[in-house]
Amino acid sequence: MSSAFNLVYAQIVEAFYTFLWPMIRISALLLTAPIFSLDVVTIRIRILFAIALTLVIYPLGTWTAIDPVSARGLLEIFNQILIGSLVGLMLQVVTAALVLGGQSISASLGLSMANMIDPNVGNVPVIAQFLVILSTLIFVGMGGHTLIVAIVLESFRTLPVGQFLVGDTTFTNFLAWSSVMFAGALLLALPVMAALLFVNVGLGVVTRAAPSLNIFAVGFAAMIPAGLLVMIISMSHVGHRIESLWLQAFLRVRNLLGIPGG
Repeated sequence: MSSAFNLVYAQIVEAFYTFLWPMIRISALLLTAPIFSLDVVTIRIRILFAIALTLVIYPLGTWTAIDPVSARGLLEIFNQILIGSLVGLMLQVVTAALVLGGQSISASLGLSMANMIDPNVGNVPVIAQFLVILSTLIFVGMGGHTLIVAIVLESFRTLPVGQFLVGDTTFTNFLAWSSVMFAGALLLALPVMAALLFVNVGLGVVTRAAPSLNIFAVGFAAMIPAGLLVMIISMSHVGHRIESLWLQAFLRVRNLLGIPGG
């Protein structure tokens, strides 16, 4: 009886040691990935989703049993957290680009004081909040949530438990990709900012011709409708640009994890 109990106990401990590692990587990803990292998604929901996703992935691979309280186990915990967090942060670069682009558009329109509380990125202008909501809809519409799950599953094949992600080019590639935050924001805001530049030039000419004209009274009344009109006209460009940013983000994540076919 005692030997049977010890055998069952050893099997449970070994199963826990193998189940722990995919759950750590998935939990780190859910803490940083878009949508899943929103404050409206509570910790309890994230834990349940991480357990459910781990239960789905666990039978599909072979796992190494490592004692988590050993030196190797502690190092592996940091490694799994690094892999999951880095994937989520690379995807969050797209959200940062949208917030930065929205702030630039709001500043050009004179709406920088019209702010809303975003539960994910904090206090942002309403234009940036609109772009983030639009990006979330595009992300879900293109199946981004399923792509994240597929990338996690494939990452355990290219980077199995016990293999480290850190290399000579890991953080170099991450920093290179983070520059897209500024380039993407510029491309998103460029149509509105260019149009408003011409509006400002026109207002400058009018003010030069009629110095008694109150440029502030006329300028604010003209800038906001002109900017919103340009935004409406350029919405198709904005949508394609956001979709392109998401596709680039997934491609960079696949290349970082060494997943073929990216």
